[in-house]
Amino acid sequence: MSSRLNYGKTFLLGFGFFGLSVVWGVYNAFVPIFLSEKFGLSPIVVGFFMTLDNIAALFIQPPVGAWSDRLRTPMGRRIPFLLIGAPITAVAFGLIPLPAILPLFVACTSTLLLSAAFWRTPVIALMPDITPSEFRSQANGIINFMGGIGTIVALQTGGLLYKMSPNFPFWLGSGLVLLSALIVYLFIEEPKEYSTTEAQPGMFASLREVINDEDKSGLRILFAIFFWFIGFSAVETFFTLYAKNHLGLHEGDGATLLSVLPLFFVLFAIPSGFIAGKIGRRTTISIGLITLTIMLVLLYVTPAKALLTGIAPLPLVGIPLVEGGPRMLTLAGVLLIFGGAAWALININSLPMIVDLTNAARIGTFTGLYYLFSTFSAIVGPNVNGWAIELTGGNYNIIMLISPLFMMVALWLMLGVKRGEASQVN
Repeated sequence: MSSRLNYGKTFLLGFGFFGLSVVWGVYNAFVPIFLSEKFGLSPIVVGFFMTLDNIAALFIQPPVGAWSDRLRTPMGRRIPFLLIGAPITAVAFGLIPLPAILPLFVACTSTLLLSAAFWRTPVIALMPDITPSEFRSQANGIINFMGGIGTIVALQTGGLLYKMSPNFPFWLGSGLVLLSALIVYLFIEEPKEYSTTEAQPGMFASLREVINDEDKSGLRILFAIFFWFIGFSAVETFFTLYAKNHLGLHEGDGATLLSVLPLFFVLFAIPSGFIAGKIGRRTTISIGLITLTIMLVLLYVTPAKALLTGIAPLPLVGIPLVEGGPRMLTLAGVLLIFGGAAWALININSLPMIVDLTNAARIGTFTGLYYLFSTFSAIVGPNVNGWAIELTGGNYNIIMLISPLFMMVALWLMLGVKRGEASQVN
């Protein structure tokens, strides 16, 4: 493995995450609208439905990550999963807006979530495969920079396309998934040193090792990931409905408003990796958790009318405050700017901490553990908040109160972490 970061190769690898991010950005923004408006489902049912993809991923992604560690083919150990899963994902995603009855809609979404879960972990595991330990935060910043661009495309372009036809954002996502998978296949060559290897413990054996380790750093990191993703996934799932019901915005404008967060996630993705290189991953993540908590609390306590106060014209991610008016950055948008920067500090540095708990041969397995905990939290989060919304009589603002509580639990866990910094394990 090279002793420096290959920026060009890392950006090309980022197209894999770009394609996935477009899919999930569109899915999270508009599927709740279909469920609520088209099929008339309650917030509790919407919250549960939006966890089905994560329930499937919970059982698929971790074992697939361990499987990819052991797989040996002429194309490598990760790429075959991409070549099988991405085309199925593209077709299923393009069909989602078409069904008029719920069972067909469920069939399309189920096919999407199963196929996307099949190739996500192997593609993400390619980053530490081709990157030395000391550069993994920086490389993960680049990968997430590409993913953030995908989410912006999904929300910004998707919001505009949705006003033309609900079909168009999904068809755009299908095309971009195929293009992204092709770029990764053509330009990323897997390391050859993994052509043979001794047998390695599987995912559950690795999890037992983490649990039984006298140093609980690994376990604390995994549970911190679990708690901060509970908070974040709940906000992400219900934001368009929050924007419509609490702020009084059109669904498309709600998606556009939310796109401020991934935009500034993108802008801070690469710097956050370098910040962690200077002050450490744990400290960087902790700063992000504190900042994100403050942002969410401010969203909760600030009146809806004040949140829509115009700050300055912002053509790309601003929203029109009156029909046909100029696009404006609002106070809510300013808070989401800080949220995007804070999420970058957290999210960019968590996966590198996990993979630096192990050796190169087990990177896929530990990437799977990362997704085991983050996916389980994405199941719990929307359900907890769906019940909270229902119990408060449809108060979508309640998610901005519950989410910071989980962020504070994650912060407490991170303060006890002693391992996972760069170059401690290779």
